[in-house]
Amino acid sequence: MGCCTGRCSLICLCALQLLSALERQIFDFLGFQWAPILGNFLHIIVVILGLFGTIQYRPRYIVVYTVWTALWVTWNVFIICFYLEVGGLSKDTDLMTFNISVHRSWWREHGPGCVRRVLPPSAHGMMDDYTYVSVTGCIVDFQYLEVIHSAVQILLSLVGFVYACYVISIFMEEEDTFDFIGGLDAHSYYQDHVELKPVNLLCILPVR
Repeated sequence: MGCCTGRCSLICLCALQLLSALERQIFDFLGFQWAPILGNFLHIIVVILGLFGTIQYRPRYIVVYTVWTALWVTWNVFIICFYLEVGGLSKDTDLMTFNISVHRSWWREHGPGCVRRVLPPSAHGMMDDYTYVSVTGCIVDFQYLEVIHSAVQILLSLVGFVYACYVISIFMEEEDTFDFIGGLDAHSYYQDHVELKPVNLLCILPVR
């Protein structure tokens, strides 16, 4: 296959997915978002598997990648609904941290233009040991940044799904062609062997 085929395009797409997943994983780690971290980790493994299958002509690995892209699209649709608070979901819950911490998205305090200030408890008239963070001046709210990240993942996955299906069909056609040609060669060899065998037997008969 040449470089301009679906196989080459799928390789480039998998590499792009790896870069985007690693970028997202870094910011999810900074925000202690354990559910996305687990999802990103599985996504990276499957994309590497799909990349290996594409390079090494392993259609079964690409099938696994194709199935995962459908699941990955579903997960990212859920994240979009979560941050846009669709269907009774709330972005202020601890769902993304498995309810083991109160951390939120890293972009909530570090988005573009955000000014983060730590306020002492006395500023709120509270007599506890907690500190409070005030975030102002954000150009884009954090939930929209998370939605953009998920939308990019959905777009890449949909394109990857189409190319993966195309590459699988190409690999299957090549395997069928190879098996057909190999079967013809074996049949021809068998016929030649059968035709030559009586001649060899006549040559070894004693002459009277």
